[in-house]
Amino acid sequence: MNKRTFLKSALAVSVLAASMGYAQADALSNAEKSGVLRIAVPQDFPPFGTVGPDLKPRGYDIDVANLIGRELKLKVELIPVSSTNRIPYLTTGKADLVISSLGKNPEREKVIDFSVAYAPFFNGVFGPADAPVKVAADTAGKVIGVTRGSVEDLEFSKVAPATANIKRFEDNNATISAYLSGQVQLIATGNVVAAAVNERTKIRRLDTKFLIKNSPCYVGVNKGEAALLAKVNEVLAKLKGNGELNQVSQRWLQAPLPATL
Repeated sequence: MNKRTFLKSALAVSVLAASMGYAQADALSNAEKSGVLRIAVPQDFPPFGTVGPDLKPRGYDIDVANLIGRELKLKVELIPVSSTNRIPYLTTGKADLVISSLGKNPEREKVIDFSVAYAPFFNGVFGPADAPVKVAADTAGKVIGVTRGSVEDLEFSKVAPATANIKRFEDNNATISAYLSGQVQLIATGNVVAAAVNERTKIRRLDTKFLIKNSPCYVGVNKGEAALLAKVNEVLAKLKGNGELNQVSQRWLQAPLPATL
């Protein structure tokens, strides 16, 4: 290969690489051109995402996806994903965003970028609205139900006062039943579990007493998509400010959006 041929080949490769990088790192522009925003959402994790009686996706994440599409004036294409394939769908270009109860950690931050938080996801202690419990110390002398070996079991055991009576059950259903039947005064569980209980019954509804471990949800965006990430954050700020995100939280989690989110 002579020098001229080599330079032509190198230039062609550089142009191809640049064009591929541009296409990969300009999802917002591509979505605006096509008029479609592809969003990966959960299909089997209520209340964040599930299939309704009409066989259509429904849930917290689906509402947020549609609100983002509305604000960006783009048609939303919902792509059902599982917890294991949601990030690969994003990184391989099958989706522009992931809105799937996605938590943030250092390992994931090496692979993708995250928006500001849009949904609360936490483990905490729950009980009647009138129960005078605000911190772990207030559970002294009280009976608290928890699912054996769960995150909330491990985390609450670290902060529970010595006189707290922790009763462990074998699964969430048994823990919930113990609370509803009055066997325990409070339960340590996840806010999603508490929301599901409140959706099914008006007897002994669960009110958040205090948080044990906080892990809010974020929108996942590919690395290098600064324009799309900025737009998503702008939309989420607007939805928090105008109260629409709070309405989504009330609808699906039976609780207001935390002021600290």
